[in-house]
Amino acid sequence: MDNLTSRYSVLLVEGLKVTPQSSQLTFIFLLMAYVFVMVSNIGILIHISAEKSLHQPIHILFCHLPVNDVMGVIVVVPRLLKDLLTDPSERYITYVECVFQAFFAHLYGTTSHTILMIMAFDRYVAICNPLRYPTIMSNKMMVKLSAGAWIAAVVPVSILIGLSVRLTHCRSVIQNHLCDNASLFKLSCENTAINNVYGLTFTVVLLTSSLGWVLLTYLRIAMVCIKSKNKATNSKAIKTCSSHLAVYIILLASGFFVIILHRFPEYSDSRKFASVLFHVIPPGLNPIIYGFQAKEIRERMLKLCRRKVYSK
Repeated sequence: MDNLTSRYSVLLVEGLKVTPQSSQLTFIFLLMAYVFVMVSNIGILIHISAEKSLHQPIHILFCHLPVNDVMGVIVVVPRLLKDLLTDPSERYITYVECVFQAFFAHLYGTTSHTILMIMAFDRYVAICNPLRYPTIMSNKMMVKLSAGAWIAAVVPVSILIGLSVRLTHCRSVIQNHLCDNASLFKLSCENTAINNVYGLTFTVVLLTSSLGWVLLTYLRIAMVCIKSKNKATNSKAIKTCSSHLAVYIILLASGFFVIILHRFPEYSDSRKFASVLFHVIPPGLNPIIYGFQAKEIRERMLKLCRRKVYSK
């Protein structure tokens, strides 16, 4: 009985099920995506921090998004690249590493929603209360919103992973391509009802609060635009909100696809690839949609490129 309930220090990861021929293409795709995500997101962070003219509330709040995207890619992609080059029978990971990967993987998904929620609030204040915007979105408020976004993600995710870590386990195989909360508590032979209830509640609360808040803010913005009947104001509002809305829709679509496939065990391989795309597509598209579409950032990037061309 002791052997059955002992905690394995080393686990075997099932990984992605790809043929030897397609593994090379998968490796190249993930490597290119990884490099692009890292370069584009870090580049935008450096650019915003270096340009004092970009030290505005919306851009400072936006900085949290590439930080989170970089974290989400680092925690998943390098490990997948390594596993693609490793024989399936030797894809080992320590239990501690597995716990850390599960924690940061869930933190990435949760923080993506909380960050976009505070950015929706920023857009709401900018359009609905433009005269009071400098007063409301003060440095103190930005610190509170930023800290709140991360704390609101760290605390529930810590509880989520903590409930799984408390369990003893009798299995040593992670039946997934990466470590997540479900993979951790499925190692146990104990009753995992609490884990299932909390995990489901956590997911429902996160998605409903996120979707509800974004819908509420955009409904208020739409009402202001309809009442104003000012084409210039409405056009500015659309340009201001389109990037945020596009990023949010991409996050929702990629996340819901993974959640839906969880309900169909026969599509486990498709779910794995959908999960990989969840950690690659939003971080890859966010710099393009939100960063390069923002007028101030786009103009600064173009000026920088012109300087480099003329210097040559």
